[in-house]
Amino acid sequence: MTEQTNPTKNVTFYSQKAIGIATFIGGPLAAGYLIRENYFALNKPDNGNKAFLISIIATFILFGGIFIIPDNIIEKIPNQILPLAYTGIIYLIVEKIHGTILKDHEKKENKFFSAWKAAGIGFISLMILATIALSYIFLSPVSIEQKLYNANLEVFTENETESLKFYDNLNIKSNIDLVTELNELVIPKWQENVKIIESANQMESLSNELIEQNEILLNYSKLRLEAFELYKKALLIGTDIYNNDLEEIHIKIDEQLSKLN
Repeated sequence: MTEQTNPTKNVTFYSQKAIGIATFIGGPLAAGYLIRENYFALNKPDNGNKAFLISIIATFILFGGIFIIPDNIIEKIPNQILPLAYTGIIYLIVEKIHGTILKDHEKKENKFFSAWKAAGIGFISLMILATIALSYIFLSPVSIEQKLYNANLEVFTENETESLKFYDNLNIKSNIDLVTELNELVIPKWQENVKIIESANQMESLSNELIEQNEILLNYSKLRLEAFELYKKALLIGTDIYNNDLEEIHIKIDEQLSKLN
């Protein structure tokens, strides 16, 4: 068979299937590298470098988008959906740009790199992406865990603001209405706040400053809960015998707040 009838006889390519395997493992970055290698084998380095650059951009867009999507949405997406989607897209792209060449190459029983080699490149790409992702998480000014902590603290503050309106209603609402407010709103809010801080204490990468803050907030939350439970008790039996106890609790609350400031 002459060189004219078999122009890729002395060339070794990555097959369409091998590129698909590498893409599934290592994402668009792996695909771009293998497509680049095929272009280089065809003596088209400019096209190869352009394909690799596009794959780098696509990788940043893809995984940057994943970081932006809220966790509650990400959790609903099956793990295999995203890799299958971009692998399918890459497969179609390879079919369009090199499909005819690769099929003709295979038909003439010319050489291909093994799928194992392609998979190895996919794993290298995966390691590179994992390193970048971990660097982003641990070296970025605000880590994902910090963002979660801040979000929980926002809920804590909202609960606090909403529940403290109880004091404005003390001289306005009846005892029955006040007890209802305590049962349905105020006490549940502080029970939730205690759980929020206890949950935050389980985060592994909190700074010493935040750990100390959590300890104060937990004491503060328990004191608020104790005070509102005592208000409920006093309102149910219509007595003021707990006034001194409430005053002592509020002194302790002020002490905790002064530590936060």
